[in-house]
Amino acid sequence: MTRDFKNKVREQFGRAAEGYIRDKGFATGDDLETMVRLLQPMPDDNMLDVACGGGHTALRFSPLVRSVVASDLTMVMLKKAQEYISEEGSVDNITFREADAEDLPFPAGAFTLLTCRIAPHHFPDVPRALAEFHRVLRRGGRMAIVDTVLPDDPEVAEWYQTMEKMRDPTHIQAYTRETWITMVEEAGFILHETVLIPKTHDFPMWAKRAGLNRDGIAQLNKFFYEAPDKVQEHFQIETFAGEVEAYTDRKLLIHASRPPKK
Repeated sequence: MTRDFKNKVREQFGRAAEGYIRDKGFATGDDLETMVRLLQPMPDDNMLDVACGGGHTALRFSPLVRSVVASDLTMVMLKKAQEYISEEGSVDNITFREADAEDLPFPAGAFTLLTCRIAPHHFPDVPRALAEFHRVLRRGGRMAIVDTVLPDDPEVAEWYQTMEKMRDPTHIQAYTRETWITMVEEAGFILHETVLIPKTHDFPMWAKRAGLNRDGIAQLNKFFYEAPDKVQEHFQIETFAGEVEAYTDRKLLIHASRPPKK
C-alpha cells in the first residue's frame, strides 16, 4: 500500500481517537484477560504493544512487567492514550512511540513480550509486520495477537468484508484462523495456541465510533437488517423495530513465541 493509505489511517484514527479511548469494549474484555493468562507476564519483561490505540493493553500489562513501549502509527492517538493513562495515575513504566507496525524503529531482540490487539486488519502487509515482530522479539520471547477472525463460509466472509469497508475505509482484510496459523508459522514463530472469543457490539456506539455520519449509519443499519439468514445467524444480529441493536463477532487470539536458542 502507498504512503497515502497510511496517511489516510492516521487521519481516520486521529479523528476517532477519543471514541476508541473511552470505549469500554477496548478497555476491558475476555480477549484482554486471556492475553494476560496465556502470556504470563513477569516482572523482568520488556513489552512492546504494537498499534496500541487507546493504550488499554499497555495499561493492563504495565503493573505486571518492567516496562512497556506503546507504539502506534497515529500521533494523535498516542497523545490521547498518554492523556488517558495519565488520568489513571501511578503509571510510570509506559513510554509512547510513533511507529509503523511494518517498519518498527526498535533494535533486534529488544523485547521479551509483544502484543497487538484488534489492529492487523488495518495493516497493508501482515506478513511483513509479523517479520518485524519476530525481529524485535528476543529469542524465546512471547507474543499474543488478537484480531477479528474471517468466517470460513465464503458468503458470510464476503458480507463481512463489505460491511467492514462500509464502516471504516481503512479496513483492509480480516483472515481465517487457518490463514493466521500459516502466516505466523511462516514468519518463524512457534504457535502454542489459538482461542476464539465472542465479542458483542452495541451497534449504535460501534457505528458512531468509526466516525460515520447519520446517512452512513443508516446505510450500515440497512445492510445488517437485510443480511442473508446465514449471516444473521452467524453474527447473532439483534434488531428491534427495524433498527439494529447489537451483533456478535469472534476474535482470534494467537499465542506464539520466537524459538529459543538451540
